[in-house]
Amino acid sequence: MRRVVGALAALVALAVTLAGTAGGAAAQEETDEGDAPSEAIAGTLRYDDESGETVPAEGVELTVESADGSFSETGETDDEGRFEIAVPGPGTYSVTIDPDTLPEDVVLRNADRATLEGVELRAGQTRNVLFPIDFGEAATRDVSTTFDRFLRLLVDGIRFGLIIAMAAIGLSLIYGTTGLVNFAHGELVTFGALVAYFFNVTLGWTMLAAAAVAVIVAGVAGGGLDRFFWRPLRNRGTGLIAMLVISIGLSILLRYIFNFQFGGLTRTYRQYTLQREGLDLGPVTIVPRDLIGMLLSIAALVGVALFLQRTRTGKAMRAVSDNRDLAESSGIDVDRVISFVWVGGAALAALGGILHGLSAQVSWQMGFQLLLLMFAGVTLGGLGTAYGALVGSMVVGMVMEISTLYIPSEFKTVTALAILIGILIVRPQGILGQAERVG
Repeated sequence: MRRVVGALAALVALAVTLAGTAGGAAAQEETDEGDAPSEAIAGTLRYDDESGETVPAEGVELTVESADGSFSETGETDDEGRFEIAVPGPGTYSVTIDPDTLPEDVVLRNADRATLEGVELRAGQTRNVLFPIDFGEAATRDVSTTFDRFLRLLVDGIRFGLIIAMAAIGLSLIYGTTGLVNFAHGELVTFGALVAYFFNVTLGWTMLAAAAVAVIVAGVAGGGLDRFFWRPLRNRGTGLIAMLVISIGLSILLRYIFNFQFGGLTRTYRQYTLQREGLDLGPVTIVPRDLIGMLLSIAALVGVALFLQRTRTGKAMRAVSDNRDLAESSGIDVDRVISFVWVGGAALAALGGILHGLSAQVSWQMGFQLLLLMFAGVTLGGLGTAYGALVGSMVVGMVMEISTLYIPSEFKTVTALAILIGILIVRPQGILGQAERVG
């Protein structure tokens, strides 16, 4: 038991060191921006005119409101296009731009993003927000048709579904080989993103090098969790329900360690977060970051499929997932197979977290926010199967994004869960699951 506690303490210490260093460096940058212990929301509005010259947008009105509605303040940009609106203190705010006050022939690049919700401020922080604006052709082009929006949302859904799938495959294989419903799997997603943030932002490494090291570190952490924490519990005969409860506790512990050290604000990587130019495919524009992310995701998932089908270890994983007792009686080293599952599952989760952080930014609870969608994908595709997790996650991702054609984006998660419930009523074993006789 002391070995288990010691191993868990070592993992927590690693998370504290990495997340704390990254969060501390970012917090130091925020403190250096202003000596006065006051809070404000600021930003700069500029656009390229018809001659290609960058011009400030002067006189644009913006309104800042607190989450509870107790504070509201309106300001406007100066002759340099900059605005800064003081707020009464730390908290969560929303920022709304008035499109009618933009200069002539200038519009928001995304008309649906006139309001930025959930802007969090800490004590003494000035938080910069961004409203991309365009001039000329971008301002006068026709409104997109429903079919054009459908295609764009379909691509977004595929991209998001691939991210969910990478995280969900490990979750599904862990369940298939051990029977554990691991509620702490989302923290592996967060851990990978935070480690990449540490190397990219704090140490100044390139994003590619930081991502590669983060995937390796997360894989080692996943293998360590199994070797020094979950395996001793299995060997002691701990029940699956008890282990499920333990995974919930571990999830909460790690999540709030990340919150304490990294902070409650979302942060961006040093590279590839802002990209305007992309590949135009009809009405769909894919920026290089998303295109490369999708290709990496597909390559990783194809690699997993080939590994499971062509290698001895992959076949052993499938055998253990199908029938652990029969696999063990056939001479398969079950503990070794489970260790491989944990290493691979954690590495895939970390990669998914890094790619998600590039588009949605890095936060202390990003993995927890994806956890429900991972479970939905695994359950929808069929419990315990890697291919089921892939199919289910793709369905969840696409349904969520496409549903915003008809409902507010805040409710898109509901549609994915509604589809999950509907399919399970018709096919309880999931899309690729196999029906089993009970009793």
